[in-house]
Amino acid sequence: MLNKLPVSVAIISFNEEANIGRTLEAIADFASEIIIVDSHSTDKTAEIAESYGAKVFDEDWKGHVAQKNSALEKCSCEWILSLDCDEVVDEKLRKSVVHAVEHPTSDGYMVNRKTFYMGKFLDYSWQPDWKLRLVRRKCAPVWGGYDPHDVLCIEGSVEKLRSGYLLHYSYKDIYDHYQRLVKYAKVAAESYYKNGKRFSYFGLITKPAYAFVKKYFIKLGFMDGFAGLAVAVSSFIYVYLKYLFLKEIKDKNNV
Repeated sequence: MLNKLPVSVAIISFNEEANIGRTLEAIADFASEIIIVDSHSTDKTAEIAESYGAKVFDEDWKGHVAQKNSALEKCSCEWILSLDCDEVVDEKLRKSVVHAVEHPTSDGYMVNRKTFYMGKFLDYSWQPDWKLRLVRRKCAPVWGGYDPHDVLCIEGSVEKLRSGYLLHYSYKDIYDHYQRLVKYAKVAAESYYKNGKRFSYFGLITKPAYAFVKKYFIKLGFMDGFAGLAVAVSSFIYVYLKYLFLKEIKDKNNV
């Protein structure tokens, strides 16, 4: 077992009993503090988290960005590692994180997230997927972006941890994927509208097609076989729905 490092792990959760234990198991041996901001889970999420020594805060859902910022604010260690409940630090990445904290050369570190989809980890689709996740608390970390596409930012230098992956067990099955796809497309459209982005027929026609081409051809998604095709098609549908929802919001507001 490693000595505990000056690392707080920040996580938001809601009914994640199927995932959270796997996530916490991978970091429990080195994290000095685990902060969970839970949105009134009705399953055993909080109980499992507490079994790993986590501090669980029960709060109303405020949106992805605001909820993650709430978790950041509660961290007290020198370093903060932000994770989602469906993400697991693999062994190589764990060693990279430990080395970065013990021998820092930067104020923040990006990790490459690798997604498990349709029975396998994808090598091309959704790759690379660099995310800033390990940051110094003194460098004013804050989540920005727009719901549900949050982005972590700091005031300081950033490097990439090139050894290891953040394993992303994002969807239980296709049904779960498309349920969330529709939900997130609507949330994204609402965030677009709130931030002043307006509907256009040009965007409705061109953006979904580009999303497919980018995922399947430019990013070499076809190399992942049928799973790569499924990802590209889902990207087309997601972007199409996002603009469709944006039009619906526009029409409701008569703008």
